[in-house]
Amino acid sequence: MALDQVAETGGVWRRYAPHVLMALAQLCYTLMYFITEAAFNRGLNPYVYITYRHLLVAVLIWPFAYYHERGLRPKMTFKLFMEIFVLSLLGVSLTLNMYFASLKYTSPTFVTSMVNTIASMTFVIAIILRMEIVDAKTLRGLAKIAGTVVSFAGVTTMTLYKGAVIRCLWKPPVHVDSGGGGAVPHDSWVKGSILAVASCICWSIWYIMQASSLKRYPAQLSLTAWMCTVGGIQSTIFTVFMQHEPEDWLIGFGLKFWCIVYSGLACNGFTVFVQLWCTEKKGPVFVTMFNPLSTIMVAILAYFIFGENLYVGSIIGGVIVILGLYMLLWGKEKDQEHGASKEQELELDCEKQARKVSDVYAVQQNGTEKPKTVK
Repeated sequence: MALDQVAETGGVWRRYAPHVLMALAQLCYTLMYFITEAAFNRGLNPYVYITYRHLLVAVLIWPFAYYHERGLRPKMTFKLFMEIFVLSLLGVSLTLNMYFASLKYTSPTFVTSMVNTIASMTFVIAIILRMEIVDAKTLRGLAKIAGTVVSFAGVTTMTLYKGAVIRCLWKPPVHVDSGGGGAVPHDSWVKGSILAVASCICWSIWYIMQASSLKRYPAQLSLTAWMCTVGGIQSTIFTVFMQHEPEDWLIGFGLKFWCIVYSGLACNGFTVFVQLWCTEKKGPVFVTMFNPLSTIMVAILAYFIFGENLYVGSIIGGVIVILGLYMLLWGKEKDQEHGASKEQELELDCEKQARKVSDVYAVQQNGTEKPKTVK
């Protein structure tokens, strides 16, 4: 009885492990927004931050990747290295430099809302590249389409419609100076918006590339280490051209230092590995559809922990986002069940054909043996 319970628990975990891990990854990202905003307001340069963050992760991950995936890594070729180079550019150096530069010009609420457009972009690109199959005649296909549209509608609601204000009625336990939530110049806000949109487009392409790259390089931890290394070097070269003052590279051991350590370990080490694993198991659209959770978490933490105002529009939009997320995940789940049932049907057909062939062969054998017996 105990063994049956253990087996049942293990089955439940295997089924919902991608969902739990992606939720934890979004929580890591949520905390990072507030920590990095505070560090930027203390003078941490975004380009230096990206460079140190990825080089730190590369140093920490490589020993584990080397020993843990020694027999799993394929031979490194020039073509494979160039693919990793592009992956690092789209997912690490170029994308994150634009993304965190936009955070400096705008606010955590804005950038987390903008990130949610990645799901729709990835879904459309995956359909164009035939990596995602949508049958609009079936309920599961309609659920995937409607889920993406509804999720985007929820994000739009949170961004454009504020509604009545719900003020914090108690003194917040944590205070973080907001660099983007106050009177931001219009030019800076437009600049931050453009950078955020560009980073989301790069991220969508990166998610799509991950799915195909994992087939040629199945060592997920090693691929994470490679991307952090190559991306860190790319960011270093870029930062050297952008920041000429030596003071920008000095971070000390205060908030700037711990911001880099947390972002590196939690958001580059843990979350990137989780995203690669979930991409292999569930596909790129499944991974990107969890991005709206970060928007909701940011709104909740901003109100209860940091004492920022919450608006009715945020609550309505959050409910709509969760509804859209559930609809698309339901459609994805039904797709997998449909695929599994088709595989079972094919296996049964093969077994039936094999039995027919064996029966015919047996009849033929009996037919040839009978005359010999008569003689």
